[in-house]
Amino acid sequence: MDGERYTDVNGKAIALDQRRHASFCTEFTVSSPKVSIGKVMVYTCSVWLLAYAVFFLTDNTAVLSSAIIITLIGMMLYIHLVKVDHESLLVIGSLGVQLSSSYASGRESTSFIEMSKIKDIVINEAVHMHQIIYYLCILLRDPADPSAVSSVVPLFQSSKPKLNCLVKVYKSCQEIISKCEALRNQRLEPLLGGVSSSHLGPLSNQPSLP
Repeated sequence: MDGERYTDVNGKAIALDQRRHASFCTEFTVSSPKVSIGKVMVYTCSVWLLAYAVFFLTDNTAVLSSAIIITLIGMMLYIHLVKVDHESLLVIGSLGVQLSSSYASGRESTSFIEMSKIKDIVINEAVHMHQIIYYLCILLRDPADPSAVSSVVPLFQSSKPKLNCLVKVYKSCQEIISKCEALRNQRLEPLLGGVSSSHLGPLSNQPSLP
């Protein structure tokens, strides 16, 4: 982890951890702030006080029970489905890209994209809440037309890092992709050279036309 400080589009502090497992394998992890216990307590007390006020006026115990149940269910759904603590991007040059998200409840979701399906990794821009934001995304190849893009997969959708953080991840990804392309071309060069010589050999031995 470097000493540079990163924030999301809302100005909240986030952390970027880069781990290089091999020359063609690097993992990026963006960590968002944990759930604030103080905010949870304020929200819970506000809902329960409102429910108690309604109960005091109506003398209906169902209001208190409903408020408690709704609050607990809402908190569980929030930490299990919404609040993401960590988002990881694992780039393996020879295989593909693995995307992982770790939620506040401990639940994890993972997806994998093969390198043969990836056309490029770029930084794109979009309009969000009346402001222009930048996001990192993966361009997927169109199976029917390899030179075209079939779909776009946004990265770090929950943490929403600012441009300086995205640029650091982008440069490292492009470095790995460039190394893989160079290695692949280096391996193909002897094969292409052998094919060229095999075709040129018989032609050079043919007698010239008068």
